Amino acid sequence: MQIESIRQRLRGLGALPIHEQRVLRDWLQALPHDRGRRRPDDFLPKPLRAALPAIDEELRSIVRLISSHSTDDTSARLLVGLADGQTIESVLLPRGGVCVSSQVGCAVGCQFCMTGRSGLIRQVSSGEIVAQVALARTIRPVRKVVFMGMGEPAHNLDNVMDAIALLGTEGNIGHKNLVFSTVGDPRVFERLPQALVKPALALSLHTTKPALRELLLPRAPRMTPSELVELGERYARLTHHPVQYQWTLLDGVNDGDDEIDGIVALLKDKYAVLNMIPYNTIPDLRFRRPSWDKAQHIARVLHGRSVLTKLRDSAGQDVDGGCGQLRARAAGSGAQVIALRRAG
Repeated sequence: MQIESIRQRLRGLGALPIHEQRVLRDWLQALPHDRGRRRPDDFLPKPLRAALPAIDEELRSIVRLISSHSTDDTSARLLVGLADGQTIESVLLPRGGVCVSSQVGCAVGCQFCMTGRSGLIRQVSSGEIVAQVALARTIRPVRKVVFMGMGEPAHNLDNVMDAIALLGTEGNIGHKNLVFSTVGDPRVFERLPQALVKPALALSLHTTKPALRELLLPRAPRMTPSELVELGERYARLTHHPVQYQWTLLDGVNDGDDEIDGIVALLKDKYAVLNMIPYNTIPDLRFRRPSWDKAQHIARVLHGRSVLTKLRDSAGQDVDGGCGQLRARAAGSGAQVIALRRAG
């Protein structure tokens, strides 16, 4: 289900742009149609009014909640079903955020990520992307959307940009509260500056060493950390909003003094924030999560050396909910998933 196909369906029922906006806004913001002064009976074309219950049901059925796994930090990981039986993950974040998936699986193959182990299965449509936000808003208020779930948004660029455009207008999400996360792709730096809705940018850095980055992100574009930061800095200055550099902290891999020196050399005096997240351990992978004390020490040192650093914990750590883990567990227990679907 693409956003454009939804629009065409509405137009076929006599909707003008103002009517499209109303139906899409009600859906994305989880609002009742009969709110405000413009009631459907007085405002929407008669064919559209007659079809509205069926349209509402179709929009609600684009995605469905299979299971929710709450944590003790006001986060919750959601296993979300798609119409073809595939599943993805969304995460309800503290302070009104939601993290959405842009692909089923991922082709980048980051060595420390569960999602990439399955490879790319399929793209998530623009309608399925925004439907994750609509679903989240039936559970709690959403003021921020981050594209950091399953998949590489740059590899599904058209659908992601269509979703961002709709969320930044009818979805009532501030443009800087839409966060496009990528390992780095030249197409991103061409497309985002041209967009009407220019999202904030998060770049997956993870190391300052080119050779190590190629090992950790084997199928990412061959872009060195310094090249990535240079492109990020241009976008930050254009949009007047700092780039968020993502750093998954891996014990004994990218947490040494040499990396601290490299971070300072790359990011000092840049319009940037370093988000450092201790690794969410996956039992059968070789990477390990460093101690919280060690992570705090690194953040303090970087702060002292003029690099704005935010130390974050991965939502879902206490339910083994690192991105892709819920989906992997569900795939390994097919009978349980079938039972959940029937119950739903």
